[in-house]
Amino acid sequence: MYSSEVTQASNFVQGVDTAFLVILGISFLFLIGLTVVMLVFIFKYNKKRNPKATQIEGSVKLEIIWTVVPFLLTMLMFYYGWAGWKPMQKAPKDAMEITVYGRMWNFSFEYENGRRTDTLFLPKDQPIKLNLVAMDVLHSLYIPAFRVKQDMVPGLENNSMWFEPQKVGTYELFCAEYCGLQHSYMYTYVKVMEDSDFQSWITDTTNVAASATEIESPVATGKRIMQNIGCFACHTENGTKLVGPSFKGIWGAEHTVKTGKETRQVLVDEEYIKHSIYDPNADVVEGFSKGLMLSYEGQLSEDDIGNIIEYLKTLK
Repeated sequence: MYSSEVTQASNFVQGVDTAFLVILGISFLFLIGLTVVMLVFIFKYNKKRNPKATQIEGSVKLEIIWTVVPFLLTMLMFYYGWAGWKPMQKAPKDAMEITVYGRMWNFSFEYENGRRTDTLFLPKDQPIKLNLVAMDVLHSLYIPAFRVKQDMVPGLENNSMWFEPQKVGTYELFCAEYCGLQHSYMYTYVKVMEDSDFQSWITDTTNVAASATEIESPVATGKRIMQNIGCFACHTENGTKLVGPSFKGIWGAEHTVKTGKETRQVLVDEEYIKHSIYDPNADVVEGFSKGLMLSYEGQLSEDDIGNIIEYLKTLK
């Protein structure tokens, strides 16, 4: 169930909204004011009412007014923008740290105890620091309800953002930087819980893979995982050739692969699937290019790969 009330969903909502409303109000003030002045001048000084042009001398007072007033309004907008931005720059020392991995085309979240999910679970009223790691290209993590957004730059160290969730609920999280063909697949949720519920969840070791979107069927779970990590952007399910070989009929079949300079036949089984996910450029299927797929080692667990295999078995 999604939260319909997102006001004050985080500690930055008021500052960002105030800056937005101030800038929007001043913009509308000038839009309406200038439009009214133009209409008045068009009516008052048209050719019929003023057939002979008259020379108007400059006014020092007027020059000062329309220089000083816009400057003050600009400084007012700057102040509210700066006041909303400044607190975002330094996370509290006691903030809970979560590492966010962004890759084409999904987010994954790793907690301090090693637990990893594809939904961001957070405790209410506790500062959260997200350490942002881009695995391939430029991404941008955006949580609209929290009014926070930060670019994820490959190779950039100490890249982070912080906030404090203040309302229990489920909120959208997505990538705000176009990052390739399946950019729209980089879409997930933030689930904010009471601290007691979060502590029960984070310390629950009976099902490390638990998440709000978990599905009991291994086949369905495998397909969901593949959708989340963008597999279907490069591989089809119907036999059509894309960037990589189709998944249709791949399970149990033999394929010709290039291993270094050697060409050999391999059987697509559990070991081959696991090896292809963790080291995709070791055995490249003949007719396809090397270097187009990055390793998912550390991103997918043994259970994830097991679910993926169960799904591949169904694509006869």
